[in-house]
Amino acid sequence: MSAETKIIVGLDIGTTKVCAIVGHKNGHGKIEVLGMGKAESLGVIRGEVRNIEKTVKAIMEAVDKAKQSLQKNNIKIEINSVHVGIAGQHIKSVQHRNSISLGNTDEEINKDDVDRLIKDTYKLALAPGDEIIHVLPQEYTVDDIGDVYDPIGMSGVRLTSNFHIITGNVDAIKNIYKSVDRAGLVVADLILEPLSSADAVLTSEELEAGVCLVDIGGGTTDIAIFKNGIIRHTAVIPFGGNIITKDIEEGCNVLRNQAEALKLKFGSALAEENKENEIVCIPSFHGRPPKEVSVKNLALVIQARVEEIFESVLYEIKSSGLEKKMNAGIVITGGGSQLKHLDKLVEFVTGIDTRIGYANEHIGKTAIEEIKNPIYATGVGLVVKGFKAIEEREKIDSIKDVKEREKAKKSNNETNLLSRWFDKGKKWLYDDDEMKDF
Repeated sequence: MSAETKIIVGLDIGTTKVCAIVGHKNGHGKIEVLGMGKAESLGVIRGEVRNIEKTVKAIMEAVDKAKQSLQKNNIKIEINSVHVGIAGQHIKSVQHRNSISLGNTDEEINKDDVDRLIKDTYKLALAPGDEIIHVLPQEYTVDDIGDVYDPIGMSGVRLTSNFHIITGNVDAIKNIYKSVDRAGLVVADLILEPLSSADAVLTSEELEAGVCLVDIGGGTTDIAIFKNGIIRHTAVIPFGGNIITKDIEEGCNVLRNQAEALKLKFGSALAEENKENEIVCIPSFHGRPPKEVSVKNLALVIQARVEEIFESVLYEIKSSGLEKKMNAGIVITGGGSQLKHLDKLVEFVTGIDTRIGYANEHIGKTAIEEIKNPIYATGVGLVVKGFKAIEEREKIDSIKDVKEREKAKKSNNETNLLSRWFDKGKKWLYDDDEMKDF
């Protein structure tokens, strides 16, 4: 691998796991995962860092395992900066409209004007303790012309846009930065996790047609609704896979680790798909006979909680006003999406077409096939986001280079023109016969 090869590291600091994914882009524009490492997350509760020391330890372990994974493939890469995901119940979103004056109608709107409008929107006054994470433009308006998705090249005196602004708690954000910093790394970018997951599992056609992404994590369920390729609505439901495990623990009267194993191996979101006489035996306390658990009863416990979660999802879909405009339906990803028959139950609860989203939309050939599991969607999406940011910067730099060259060429042309007129003047002054006689 050449020294010029660009490498992005995605760091997913989740409630159940911390995962580091190292990737680069191959010649076909696909992400090739070079290394991956994960560690148990003990310092994060419902997406928020609650114990920095434990989180730092988990980050270091995940990164070390990613390095070991790279070494197995004889790849020597230093991991210094990471693109980090952020989630949690503290995440909020707000719609805001902002505008700037352009001044001269003869000049076209350029990227600098759009960036100025976005930068100005970051100054929005928020409630104490909140901080802006993302300012996401939706439609633009140029003077009286509305529903403009790309205003660059148009002419006008006023540029306006509707924005979807995502905010988070200042302390929660600081704790992420602090944990990454103490692990000896630098945060290259902080990205809302459902936005990252969307990049990993959704197609451009789905984003255009209208789709609701539901990312079921350990502590929360994150929602992101897209239409016309633009994010329209985000929300966080404070329930995830861990609450389902807790329900099994209490409903089936088993230990926590046994409840998690039951969920993963025998769990189903649809009780009617299981037979009455299916029984699972699990070890009991010392000296006691094994405990029998009905697979159908297990499914009933799971189904009750999943129905509750997706009733909340349906409420958010209806609140967005896009219920009838989501032609691509619902896409479920994250660790919680692995429950059997989940898509069938979601279709029953919401009445909307549903599929499970696997993290393979942008992944090329890879030796780590495990990476395509929905549980890694956020980590893969963080790598994709990192490369999109690089391409955007390179595009801007390229435009600036072209403008600088055009400016220099124009300046040279003007200089050459003046030089030619000066030469003609000298020739007229010194070569004309009449001037000689004079």
